[in-house]
Amino acid sequence: MSPIAIFLIALASVFGSALLGMILRAYLPEHHLTADSRDVMKMGTGMIATMAALVLGLLISSAKGTFDTMNNGLRQTASKVILLDRTMARYGPEARESRAVLRRTVTNAIKRIWPEEKNEIAFEKAGHVEGDVESLDDKLRQLSPRNDDQRRLLAQALQISGDIQEGRWLLIAQAGQSSIPMPFLVLLICWLTIIFFNFGLFTSRNTSVIIVLFVCAVSAASSLFLILELDQPYAGLIKISSAPLLNALALLGQ
Repeated sequence: MSPIAIFLIALASVFGSALLGMILRAYLPEHHLTADSRDVMKMGTGMIATMAALVLGLLISSAKGTFDTMNNGLRQTASKVILLDRTMARYGPEARESRAVLRRTVTNAIKRIWPEEKNEIAFEKAGHVEGDVESLDDKLRQLSPRNDDQRRLLAQALQISGDIQEGRWLLIAQAGQSSIPMPFLVLLICWLTIIFFNFGLFTSRNTSVIIVLFVCAVSAASSLFLILELDQPYAGLIKISSAPLLNALALLGQ
């Protein structure tokens, strides 16, 4: 389910419960709203609010951790791409085709992950070479070093290529998994609904109160939207920037 759908469901549930509480207040017998009853309900609401705040904090921390891990992994991959290109440049003209495959691989990755990118650097002509990280590794293994220096550079290039492949599969595995269990979100929405129901039950109906409760409901639902957006780093409104790979691409072949 998309973050916007979760946001709308949470907003409807939370604000609707507040309005329901206001409506039911008019039909409750007076002995249900005595000072003792209010104190008990306020303590219960406070306990639920504390648990909801703790869960919100944990979910935001988890989602932010996922986002930062993916972002740092992308930056490291971009730096290794530049290092690999410079290593192949030092190897000699024999590695020209491998460098073309590397450039095409980075271009394809940008197009696949950020299809909306219109940056001229990313989509400039990269020749007719098709490739990915695996084919780049094959190209490197086809090289025949003529001296010790080329053998050292080839071994270094193969190691960097292997690191890039490892980082790529790690990012793919993390991108396909959600760190936010759906039962957590359902439970959190239920807690927020109970809290706002009690808010509505304790107050009288007037425009100012309704506006304040609506703003609070939007804020609570927005926190869930933020969590889900951070948990999907390559999609949505809050996503990882393509700048590291675009900068790396601009330096390839130089």
